[in-house]
Amino acid sequence: MKKGYILVFLAASMWGTLGIFAKLLYGFGLDPFTITFYRALIAFALLLVYNIFKGFQIKKHRLPFYAFYGFFAVFLFYILYFYTVKISSVSLAVLLLYSAPVYSTILGYFIFNERITSIKLIALVMAITGVLLVVNPNGENVSKIAIALGLLSGFTYALYGILAKFAVKNERPEEALLYTIGFGAIFLLPFSEFKIPISALPYLFGLAFFPTFLAYILYNTALKEIEVSRASIIATVEPVVALVLAYLIFHETLTTKQMIGAMLIILGSLILHVEEK
Repeated sequence: MKKGYILVFLAASMWGTLGIFAKLLYGFGLDPFTITFYRALIAFALLLVYNIFKGFQIKKHRLPFYAFYGFFAVFLFYILYFYTVKISSVSLAVLLLYSAPVYSTILGYFIFNERITSIKLIALVMAITGVLLVVNPNGENVSKIAIALGLLSGFTYALYGILAKFAVKNERPEEALLYTIGFGAIFLLPFSEFKIPISALPYLFGLAFFPTFLAYILYNTALKEIEVSRASIIATVEPVVALVLAYLIFHETLTTKQMIGAMLIILGSLILHVEEK
């Protein structure tokens, strides 16, 4: 087995811990803005050191693009996802986040003129059906605010991927991430509290290091060895890891209906990635 596949698996597994870290940090009385600000700030510091070591120059003409990118892909994405975790559960948040491939397929059609094949259409129907089962498990609707925020987090996650295609045409992935997270931290700054419990610092550093800095470094390293399409297929392990950890740590469970919905969402996402390949 190529080393790249293992690196992608590790990266996706780390991304699956995002909601877990958020839930643990809420136990310290922190709000979503403060958590995401420190996540972005610490990750920015780590990436800055990494990029200086690699060698890079600030490209002033690219800063407006990254300001736009940072607002949608960091500020909005982080807040929407972490707030969904706060008012619902890790399980629901990560499953709604994985509505992203639906948006990506639709945006790809309009922006990049990518065809929507019959297989893609089937996958889209599967994913949408899965979302409907997850948010309406036994005829009882889940919080409408949580659903709206979760679906919006999926949209911003898809937008993150779309904008990344434009970013990496001009910068290395790690350099693009540095700019994006830097601007995200700037946008988060006015809404954040600076006083945090000392006991929360290890969790904040863990959130910034593992699913933010290290996961992206591992993923981008893997892409030097394997195709993006293959990597994205393996990366669908992310929601599975999140669901398992949510069960083991917080004892979150899904109803039978939600389990079927979860399988449809993950399978639909997997099919879309395979079809893209």
